[in-house]
Amino acid sequence: MKKSIYRILKGTFLVSDDSFKNWRIIIFISSLAIVMIASSHSADKKVYEIARLKNEVNEMRSEFIDGRSKLMRLKMESEIMLAMQKKGIAPSVIPPKKIKVKSQQ
Repeated sequence: MKKSIYRILKGTFLVSDDSFKNWRIIIFISSLAIVMIASSHSADKKVYEIARLKNEVNEMRSEFIDGRSKLMRLKMESEIMLAMQKKGIAPSVIPPKKIKVKSQQ
């Protein structure tokens, strides 16, 4: 037990005659670690992109609501009357009359 730990610490398992098996495993584990690190970086990048897009959607939604409220305000009768008074157009004081059309048959 002590001997095997001493061999590992000294590094003789890397230069011995049957070290080819050890090098294959070390290279395999290293390549798996590199793939895992790349995968985690890619996932982190996607998380940041999702957060950025979510903020952008919230900003656009608030702009939409602001625009809709301005439009509703502009469509109010009082606003239209004020705009028309500036142009010299006033509302009619004579009430509208109903027109009845009789069919010719």
